[in-house]
Amino acid sequence: MTTKHYSVKSADYFSNVRRDVVSLIPVDPGQKILEIGAGTGNTLHYIKEAGIASEVMGVELMEIPGSNQGSPLIDHFQIANIEHDEIKAAPEYFDVILCADVLEHLVDPWAAIDKISGYLKKDGVLIVSMPNIREWKTLAKVVFKGEFTYYPQGGIMDRTHLRFFCKKNIRDLLTTSSLSPIFSKPNFMLREVPAGKKRRLLNLLTFRLFEDFLAMQYLFIAKKR
Repeated sequence: MTTKHYSVKSADYFSNVRRDVVSLIPVDPGQKILEIGAGTGNTLHYIKEAGIASEVMGVELMEIPGSNQGSPLIDHFQIANIEHDEIKAAPEYFDVILCADVLEHLVDPWAAIDKISGYLKKDGVLIVSMPNIREWKTLAKVVFKGEFTYYPQGGIMDRTHLRFFCKKNIRDLLTTSSLSPIFSKPNFMLREVPAGKKRRLLNLLTFRLFEDFLAMQYLFIAKKR
């Protein structure tokens, strides 16, 4: 993963506070949280400001000038490539690790999961968000239009995505010798995602039969054994 194709992204791509992901963090104000792919640091800043954790650390591929990467509320911030660089923290140090829309950008997300989980305490949790290639609009373009177009700005077919997953594949990715998935949900089902209101209604009206096709992203929690 390089920075080559990230210069065309909008500011929101790096700066959104991931309230959907934050809503899944266990309640423990004394916990230590690491975010992989922390962007501008806004989510970590929000976490610390809200008293959700006592210590937070971020890792991001590139420096973003004028952002919260340098905020005094963030205890440590490291510019690094997670696939090649070591995280500057002790093994089994963190209670929670956040990995929101990162793994699909990696050459080897399976190796990255093994590496990341080494920094997680026993009984700690890894919270992951990943796009769902099975989403109906994406599938329709492939099946009915014969179109597999990448988009520079983002979305499921983001030009910077190197790997594609369905719900089952995400679960398999997070099932390792040290991790066990304990929770999964489409992100549109969370109230913290206002844009999901129409899909929540449609999911209800169709008795959840098409939930996997309505999901643009899945949120997973895996626990360290």
